[in-house]
Amino acid sequence: MEYVSTRGGAGTIDFEGALFSGYASDGGLFMPQRIPSLDRDTLRRWSCFSYQELVKELCSLFITAELIPRHTLNDLIDKAFSRFRHKDVVHLSRLKDGLNVLELWHGVTYAFKDLSLSCTGQFLQYFLEKRKKHVTILVGTSGDTGSSAIESVRGQKNMDIFVLLPKGFCTQIQELQMTTVIEDNVHVFAAHGNSDEIDEPIKELFADVDFARKYNLMSLNSVNWSRIMVQIAHHFYAYFQCAPSLDATPLPEVEIVVPTGGGGNITAGCIAQKMGLPIRLVAVVNSNDIIHRAVQHGDFSLSKSVKATLASAMDIQEPYNMERILWLFSGSDSHLTKTLMEQFSASKSLKLPEDLHRKLSETLRSCSISDEDIVRAIKRCWEENHYLLCPHSAVAAHYHYSQPDGIPRCCLAPASAAKFQDALLQAGLVPQLPPEITALTVMETRSTPLEQGQDWAQALREQIEAVAQRW
Repeated sequence: MEYVSTRGGAGTIDFEGALFSGYASDGGLFMPQRIPSLDRDTLRRWSCFSYQELVKELCSLFITAELIPRHTLNDLIDKAFSRFRHKDVVHLSRLKDGLNVLELWHGVTYAFKDLSLSCTGQFLQYFLEKRKKHVTILVGTSGDTGSSAIESVRGQKNMDIFVLLPKGFCTQIQELQMTTVIEDNVHVFAAHGNSDEIDEPIKELFADVDFARKYNLMSLNSVNWSRIMVQIAHHFYAYFQCAPSLDATPLPEVEIVVPTGGGGNITAGCIAQKMGLPIRLVAVVNSNDIIHRAVQHGDFSLSKSVKATLASAMDIQEPYNMERILWLFSGSDSHLTKTLMEQFSASKSLKLPEDLHRKLSETLRSCSISDEDIVRAIKRCWEENHYLLCPHSAVAAHYHYSQPDGIPRCCLAPASAAKFQDALLQAGLVPQLPPEITALTVMETRSTPLEQGQDWAQALREQIEAVAQRW
């Protein structure tokens, strides 16, 4: 299994190369050169697997045994999930009115990103110990990625992690989950800007090839293929939990509703589809609706500004994984993908070619949800089930409530409601906070401010160079 850039100019690399990369050298994102295809018998056999077993099977398709022997891969994945609070790692709650909620948030930081990042952290540690290497991890976060990435590598001697968070755009709990980690290898920057603005200095540092090579820069955002790979398992597990029977011909469809920000989870769903999983995908977004407009009208263009919403982790205008989706639906056409993304980068406005838009809209459904819709969904779910949804999960639940009965449906729940008190208060509800979260409010914090007008890329360079003196 080899990996190529969506823009076609970076040659082929193996999984280890893709793992340790951020953006490809030509500005693209790494994808498998070939998507494995699964037959009906394989799907039936996998249907009784646990979530953990599905992750192992899927990762073994994308990581050769020469790089990580299968028994070692299994051990790494078991270790990755050892800190999860639920015995099944993820859990499906079957609620009234056919609402199926797949809880992906039973990890350390109460967010779905713990699933992929705990595995990615183990893969990194395996190769770093083997190669006697040190890496510099650079992460921008709109809320949950930062804390999950920090937890996956904290205290490790062969990794330093630099996290940029958008000050005032995360919830207090999300911010504290990052700033209260006092470890020598953890460096948090509180930037006075939004999620898209903090991506710019990160892109600038990765684009400086000499700097990136000297300090072994890598990303743990969903730019990193390893995260997408693990997230494919969400869709398989959701399908097997919600499909009525695998004895029918053809296999029954299940609709997977995916709260969508940067687009990593919906990309994983598109790959699962390509592998032969009979799912219908729905990308549900908040008021930052660029993916919705792309699906509905072929309009992949920025709005005037990022809108702050209750579903703050989805307050993203430039979903970088859309590049992977366009590459998939263009038939792996790297020349077209490069042309389109360069046009978007230059003008922040793009009209998708008619044929590409048709393929996209035939495969993906989409919906944009307002804050009022989020509050209504949270209220209804509580009234009917005494079950609390986080605002991102509520985006998916609102879509479900708006649809007629019919096809089985599963809503992915990215985070615990406990992390989003403000949204629950607006719905007239008060969350019961877990003791681990309550404890954050009295812990010591540490972060470096980045002010408007300051050269953020230069500030990052200087900090990375200073930390590297310790290696």
